[in-house]
Amino acid sequence: MAIENREDVMALPQGDLGLLGSEVARRLLASRELARVAYVAADGTPRVFPMLFHWTGAEIVLSTFGGAKVGALRARPDVAITIDVASTPPEALLIRGRARVTDVEGVVPEYALALRRYGGQEQAAAQLAALDHPGVTMVRIAVRPAWAGVLDFQTRLPGGISMRDFERRGRR
Repeated sequence: MAIENREDVMALPQGDLGLLGSEVARRLLASRELARVAYVAADGTPRVFPMLFHWTGAEIVLSTFGGAKVGALRARPDVAITIDVASTPPEALLIRGRARVTDVEGVVPEYALALRRYGGQEQAAAQLAALDHPGVTMVRIAVRPAWAGVLDFQTRLPGGISMRDFERRGRR
């Protein structure tokens, strides 16, 4: 089913991957906001880490130089990702999926793209020159969305409640 306008996209239920085509999702996926990635650590406790990301159109790609989160993601690859902006009203893109963790010799290409988006060409070039040397290895974490949700606090609210119910919250 082709989605032809904003109202059609925003009428989709939470969880529908078609929401990735919404204006809110497209704006957040192209933004300089950090992706907040929730996962379960090796000790069984929940964790969240903010990271630069690159949206390929099919996957959110995060890059790192290793650490405890990499082992935890290999053991328990299910993640939840939030990309949001603290505006009035706030906007949030919620994604669930499985992390595919790959060791990469050199700089992860999507990391270079993310650096350019977040910091501009000049700053990215300086950062890449400082770290792109023989022997450098990175970890590529790719998440293909299996579930997507959008909140804009105008047409889409947490829990699927109506705007009227949201405005009456806390009242008897």
